Amino acid sequence: MRTLIVVPTHNEAANIVELLDRLADHVPDADVVVVDDASSDATRALVHERMERDDRLRIVERPEKRGLGDAYRQAFMAARDDGYDAVVQIDADLSHDPSSLPIMLAVAEQGIPVVIGSRYIPGGTVTGWPRRRTWLSRWANRYVAVMLGLAINDATAGYRVYRVEALDSIGLDDLQASGYGFQVEMTYRAVRTGLAVVEIPISFRDRVAGESKMNGRVMLEAFRLVTVWGVHDLVTLHRRRRAYRTAP
Repeated sequence: MRTLIVVPTHNEAANIVELLDRLADHVPDADVVVVDDASSDATRALVHERMERDDRLRIVERPEKRGLGDAYRQAFMAARDDGYDAVVQIDADLSHDPSSLPIMLAVAEQGIPVVIGSRYIPGGTVTGWPRRRTWLSRWANRYVAVMLGLAINDATAGYRVYRVEALDSIGLDDLQASGYGFQVEMTYRAVRTGLAVVEIPISFRDRVAGESKMNGRVMLEAFRLVTVWGVHDLVTLHRRRRAYRTAP
């Protein structure tokens, strides 16, 4: 299965080399693309240095911050056009353990369209987050599940494998989320279109170097979009039931 691993970055010089080393150890046959949004540190230089001895690695250098979702969307569309079978989402901050990736890819190779590395199913763990952060993440996933009717435990997870043919069903051209809401939107669309989604337990750990890109604005965007989608679904359901009741 020809696989492209997509790594969005913004000022991840403290982590990128170790991540690339660990990806090479665990999935040596996969190609890797770093999509860098205007890093002002040594991230780009370190990737270019690595590219001199790694022909499976390349970089897309973007002149401004356009968001996590936009980075993945651009890379996914390129992967589709380049004939890849699967694409991988993974954070650059080492919070996702590359040792889980062979299992996730094996599940995708069996024909599962969407594989999520889940923190919140039996066997999944979270290390290094304060209790408040863990509670907030769990609450957000429960809110998503209730509002959107998703039987997914970790719809906000950023560690995933998509079979490329699933991307056409999900639709990449009209996605609304540009930040971390992208994860939820992709999950929502996958379930709505009838794609099978399988969660695999992973060990997640908080970053130990560099700065988090999560902020209040990003969280607000995701909350707003989930609420809009959920209300839209409820209104649509109500109209359908009303039309059914009044039909001759």
